[in-house]
Amino acid sequence: MEKKVIRTANAPGAIGPYSQAIKAGSFVFTSGQIPVNPATGELLSDIKEATAQSLNNVKAILEEAGTSLDKVVKTVVFLRDMNDFAAMNEVYAKYFPENAPARSCVQAAKLPKDAVVEIEAIALAE
Repeated sequence: MEKKVIRTANAPGAIGPYSQAIKAGSFVFTSGQIPVNPATGELLSDIKEATAQSLNNVKAILEEAGTSLDKVVKTVVFLRDMNDFAAMNEVYAKYFPENAPARSCVQAAKLPKDAVVEIEAIALAE
């Protein structure tokens, strides 16, 4: 199986020894995306704005790989505070209005850059 590294300037660059995503076979695996605006470098801390930015980063990476959010089959959401679950879900539902992917959501003791949320996805490659 061939492995291809996916990179885009439309999402934050990796802050460690990892790729934004890997396309392998018929799947694209994104790394976790924290709510950093790639244009300004700003880290968003409001949970609703942060969820939207993290998902926009995932979307940009998937599009660079030739796929899209509607091809996502699984996500993992890491929250700094599980009390943000309802607010995160409110925004998340707008990105996956029907046929939502399978998902896990966990509270993490600490996320990179003290982010309030981090989201990763696995999507079908087109």
